[in-house]
Amino acid sequence: MSTVNNKVQEEKNSVDDGPKPGQEQASGGLFGRLFGRRKKNVDNDADKVDGRASAINESELPGADGVWQESPTGLPVEGLDGVVSEVAPEREAKRFNQENAPETVVPGEPLTSAGEVESVTLQSVGSEVAAGVSKEFDQPGTSVDGSVLEGDSGLNSSPETVEEQKGLFARLKSGLAKTRKQFVGTLDNLFYGDKEIDEEFLEELEEILLTSDLGVKTSYRLFSQIEEKVTHKELENPAHLRAFLQGEIGAILQRSEVAWEIDAKPYVIMTIGVNGVGKTTTIGKLASIFTKQKKKVVLGAADTFRAAAVEQLMVWAERANVPIVKQKMGADPAAVAFDTVQSAIKRKADIVIVDTAGRLHTKVNLMDELKKIQRVLGKALPGAPHEVLLVLDANTGQNAISQAKMFHQEIGVTGLVMTKLDGTAKGGVIVGVCDELKIPVRYIGIGESIADLRAFDSNDFVDALFDKV
Repeated sequence: MSTVNNKVQEEKNSVDDGPKPGQEQASGGLFGRLFGRRKKNVDNDADKVDGRASAINESELPGADGVWQESPTGLPVEGLDGVVSEVAPEREAKRFNQENAPETVVPGEPLTSAGEVESVTLQSVGSEVAAGVSKEFDQPGTSVDGSVLEGDSGLNSSPETVEEQKGLFARLKSGLAKTRKQFVGTLDNLFYGDKEIDEEFLEELEEILLTSDLGVKTSYRLFSQIEEKVTHKELENPAHLRAFLQGEIGAILQRSEVAWEIDAKPYVIMTIGVNGVGKTTTIGKLASIFTKQKKKVVLGAADTFRAAAVEQLMVWAERANVPIVKQKMGADPAAVAFDTVQSAIKRKADIVIVDTAGRLHTKVNLMDELKKIQRVLGKALPGAPHEVLLVLDANTGQNAISQAKMFHQEIGVTGLVMTKLDGTAKGGVIVGVCDELKIPVRYIGIGESIADLRAFDSNDFVDALFDKV
């Protein structure tokens, strides 16, 4: 008995003496106030991504022959030579052995995984992730105007739900309430009463434009036009000035309202964006929207770094009743993207949506990983990706403009989704993005439910924004 106790004590001591995991560290004038604050926010974000990059450097990643090896760059590598520029499709398809082979999960039906047919359910999804997504859509919420939001998909009619009785325009107006109050409400306070457009009036107007998150270039362009028209007596009172601003902003947004043509099969959509903008949630909502349009959709879980990212996308796949191609954590995201396209071709799917890991637009090595995924998609299917969809968070304000510029310069963005417009007063940033980049806006997010991810309509947006506060 004493011998057993001694062994137990020795094992306990050996465990107590083991290494403990370390704790990660938390991270003069109008223009000075504006950009001083924003620089601080970007620095904080950069610190977070630096921590993420160091975490990747310490991970082991699979090589072309299925052998796990240390990545010299902190990113997934194609082979033992570490070369990532030219990737042959056959190497992408064979980079995992039988144990690490990609898995296609189809809710409610058998699937083919590494040549074997087996029954798979989504009960393995983490309970916390499933509960989190379910809570987002199954539980009633509160809109910005205090009314109750519906649960589930947001498309089922219910006479007891106040929000559903409002109509699409009222929902949009409600979603833009904070931005309307901050921007248009401030303008109307300036315009109120019988005022003359003098120098003092124009100085106040200039400050409102610069602090409205329209973007510096857009604000100055609008203000220069106003000054010129005031000089030529074309704008004689605040009412005319308000109408001019509404018309100019409407013209800017209208140029970014372009019909989204799904002209390939499968049509491959690659989603990109920084951390926390809502890429995975947007993908889930888009999958549901396309499914309701009678299109066959396949999802690819190429965000193999963020904890629970795959599980979160699996929950969305189950909700939309679409298949998902996934790998385990730490797998090469480019290989997952390749396998997703191959699976979609075999299934004769209409649309492929590939999720990618969030990354800060200022990190070169992380942007290079996106380029690699883009190249591999093109080798899996010539012409792919057909859409590079950038997801932006309206809460970031003017920083969203710099994000869009960098992603567009490095990757080539073909479409935008602006999320979380209902939760911020900085929704005017969509005007700056459209004015400076002239990229089509596909969808905007104005609430929690699937119905609140709506196709962008510039006329409705401007009318809801400039409606009387």
